Amino acid sequence: MLFFNKNKTVLKDLIPENHVDIHSHLLPGIDDGAQTIDDTLFLLDSLKNMGVSKFITTPHIFSGFWDNTKDKIQALELETNSNNNTSFKAAAEYLMDDHFISLFQKGEILTLKDNYVLVEMSYLNPPIQLFDIIFDLQIAGYKPVLAHPERYAFYHNNFDLYQKLKNAGCLFQLNLLSTVGYYGKEVAHAAEKLLKKGLIDFVGSDVHHKKHIDSFDKKILIKDLHPLKEAIANNQFFK
Repeated sequence: MLFFNKNKTVLKDLIPENHVDIHSHLLPGIDDGAQTIDDTLFLLDSLKNMGVSKFITTPHIFSGFWDNTKDKIQALELETNSNNNTSFKAAAEYLMDDHFISLFQKGEILTLKDNYVLVEMSYLNPPIQLFDIIFDLQIAGYKPVLAHPERYAFYHNNFDLYQKLKNAGCLFQLNLLSTVGYYGKEVAHAAEKLLKKGLIDFVGSDVHHKKHIDSFDKKILIKDLHPLKEAIANNQFFK
C-alpha cells in the first residue's frame, strides 16, 4: 500500500517526557496483561524509560470472560501500588454489553478522569444496540472513549460509520502500536486514515506484555506524523 514508506521514525522516539498513558494492562493476574508483580514492574519500568510519567491502567471488564469488578480492581490497585515505587491509577476497559449497561446505570464505573470512560467492542461485530448504549451512557453522565477504533475490521470498508460514532459523542483512542503494523497492515492503514481525517483524540500503549514493549522499537509506517503527534500531546488532558 502507498502509505508504507521509508519513514525512519521509531515509535518510542515520539513519546514525550511526562507522557500520560491512558490504556494498559498492568495489574497482575487480573486479565490477559501482566500475570505477576514482576511483569507489572517490568512493564512500568519499560514505559517510564520511554517517557511515561503517569499511568492509568485499564483491566478488562468483560462479563463471562474477565469478571472483574470495581471493588476487585481497586483492591488490587492498592495492593500493587504498595509493592512498587511507581504508583498508578486503575480505571477499566469495558466491553459494551448488557452487563456494562447495568454497571453505568448503577454508577459503578471506574473512569479515566472525571466522567471519561474507556469502552471497547467485540472484534467480530458491534453490539446491535451500540448507539443506544452510547446515548444512554451519556445520559447517565459519562463520556465514552472508544479504545482502538482502528482495530475494528468491520468498519474498514465504511469510514462513514466512524464519523457516525463521532457524531454520537464518542472520542477515539488510537493504539500506538497500530502505527508500526503490530496488528497488521490493514489496521495500520485504518490508523493512518483516522489520523488524517482528524478523528483520533487520544492514544494509548495498550501494553500487555514484553512483546508489546519490544514493538515500540519498530519504525512508524504512516507518512504524516503531525496528527499522530497532536493526538499524543492530547493525552496531557489526563495529567
